[in-house]
Amino acid sequence: MTAPTGWIPVALSSEIEAGASAGAVVDGNEVVVWRDTSGVAHTWEDRCPHRGMRMSLGFVRGDHIACLYHGWQYDTAGQCRYIPAHPDLDVPQTIKVPTYVTSEANGIVWSTLSDAVPDEAIPGETDEVTPLRSLYVDCPAAFVRETLETASMPGFSGSEGETVFTAVSDVVWTLTSGEDRLYIGVQTVNPSRTALHVVIAGPQATYAGAGQAHFSGWLETLRRSLEDDAPDEAISAQMTTAEVA
Repeated sequence: MTAPTGWIPVALSSEIEAGASAGAVVDGNEVVVWRDTSGVAHTWEDRCPHRGMRMSLGFVRGDHIACLYHGWQYDTAGQCRYIPAHPDLDVPQTIKVPTYVTSEANGIVWSTLSDAVPDEAIPGETDEVTPLRSLYVDCPAAFVRETLETASMPGFSGSEGETVFTAVSDVVWTLTSGEDRLYIGVQTVNPSRTALHVVIAGPQATYAGAGQAHFSGWLETLRRSLEDDAPDEAISAQMTTAEVA
């Protein structure tokens, strides 16, 4: 698969706790998103160079992540530092996992799927945010956008108005209703599956608890509607992807 260029959202920051890891797929490219115990997030190719095991199935120990299969440990630069079967071995520098530039903004973990920092900044940076959820839908990103452009989002804070969709960039959309605004990081998993990493653009003092539940419920209704109305070719593509897997 060809890696996309520029900043790509890969997870909600709140979903990757210190000492935890998770797998993600960006345009067919499998990655692991993990956070060392000091709190720094990392995005790598999701494959151990030894036997190809997914690193996302492994475990984090301090600033190392270890493969589940044979316990090979890698530091934050992706370099293998310890092989349990050969504890005294000076590990060759060639044993390394490809690592990608990673940053966090707006409550989302972003990656480049390359080792170069993009010229452009992460789009649409905002101030305080309240984490909401990552929504995975079985339909293309273009269809999700088409639906959101005419969606009606129920407001929460009391000043409801017309729902306004804004494409800040190809990978950042916003939905605004009155004083409420959702900031959406768009991750293309494959041609027929899309991940939306959603935060509320506003303080947790206002939205934590009831506000999160309000918008999370609306997003679940949206997911069902999107999948029910997805074009036939998207459903066929999803079935083909499942058969190949």
